[in-house]
Amino acid sequence: MTGQPNIRSKKQGLATRSAAVDLLLDVLHKKQPLDDALSEALATPAVKKMEPRDRAFIRHIVSTCLRRYGQINHTISDYVQKPLPDKARKAKAILQIATSECLFLNTPDHAVVNSAVDLAQQTTDTRPYKKLINAVLRRIVTNADAILSQPHAAKHNVPQWLLDSWAAAYGDPAVDGIIAAHLSEPPVDLSFKSRDQVTSYAGDLDGEILPNESLRRFAGGQIETWPGFSDGHWWVQDAAATLPVRLLGPVEGEEVIDLCAAPGGKTLQLAAKGADVISVDRSAGRLERLRENLARLALKAEVVQADVATWKPGEKARFVVLDAPCSATGTLRRHPDIAILKTQKDVVSLAKAQARLLSAAAKMTAPGGTLIYCTCSLQPEEGPEQVERFLSENKTWQRRPVTRDELPDLAEAISEKGDVRTLPHYWAKRGGMDGFFIARLTAPL
Repeated sequence: MTGQPNIRSKKQGLATRSAAVDLLLDVLHKKQPLDDALSEALATPAVKKMEPRDRAFIRHIVSTCLRRYGQINHTISDYVQKPLPDKARKAKAILQIATSECLFLNTPDHAVVNSAVDLAQQTTDTRPYKKLINAVLRRIVTNADAILSQPHAAKHNVPQWLLDSWAAAYGDPAVDGIIAAHLSEPPVDLSFKSRDQVTSYAGDLDGEILPNESLRRFAGGQIETWPGFSDGHWWVQDAAATLPVRLLGPVEGEEVIDLCAAPGGKTLQLAAKGADVISVDRSAGRLERLRENLARLALKAEVVQADVATWKPGEKARFVVLDAPCSATGTLRRHPDIAILKTQKDVVSLAKAQARLLSAAAKMTAPGGTLIYCTCSLQPEEGPEQVERFLSENKTWQRRPVTRDELPDLAEAISEKGDVRTLPHYWAKRGGMDGFFIARLTAPL
């Protein structure tokens, strides 16, 4: 009987790592975003019956592997004489998952190596690589300290086109800060329906109240089980993502059009502030999540499924918010797959779509009204360059600069022209934030 728990634990460990390997392959070779691939994996019978901690570990191990993807591949290539053939992609995934555990997850070395070899033994396409996997991992374990002490190793995790873009836009010191911020698991920021609730829940949630009145929590676990979730007091929203609505000013009793709104953080903010919100998005699935959150929080908004580029409101609104679809390179710490799946061509394509959406949003804004344009991208083409293009083509529109008094704790994020550019390493001692660009524009009278 004394050996039974260990046997069970070993089986659980293999099942968890096997699921992690499959999830990694879905991201790398099926080009599925991690969140989408994870949702599918969690719905499979094998993963569904796992303990919550095992399901959480699957995501943790794969997100770590993707976050350190360049370092991991660079390390493996140092110990493999020639690149593995395409037919060995699963064997390579086993190596990648195991290397992430060896170097970055503090898993006992023997457990990592033995589990990887056992995984390779399970299928005919990986069995021929069992000895190679064993040999490579043992060398990595032996040389782990030297591998981890290599200077500038973290830059391997970012594609060169992104490094060049960020260096040109923000300078090398900022690039180092961005890379460092992306290497850590992000905290969870909660937005509350009222200020009083933030204070009252800070202790129960073991959270830190941020200058923007979000509550930041580092502890793990299932969000649905946290105090206040089922009571409808808060929703998850990164601190940087709260800024666009904050820069509108008072909106109580005002109609606000929230474009490309799903999954709905800004709609929830606006509704909680007493605005009459029209929330527009073309994704039925994402809008369903918005409706669920509105119901849970007992908030109201008019939800419209439509293409923002062609949809027209009954009347123009005094306030319009456009959080345009983008490359999301400002959210790499939350979505590390973006650095692998997105390319420069994607940015070019998205920039064209953003230009169309910004023009459409302008036509929905009442004379003298305010239009907020924002993206969670670090790419200039999707931020300041979009605004400069729009203003050059629409000379009666004006930028309404954001002032330091409006964002006293993020003065470094305000550009000379009055736009807002947050970078992932801002508020580093508090745990960082997503990269966001925000411009506030005023329609002609």
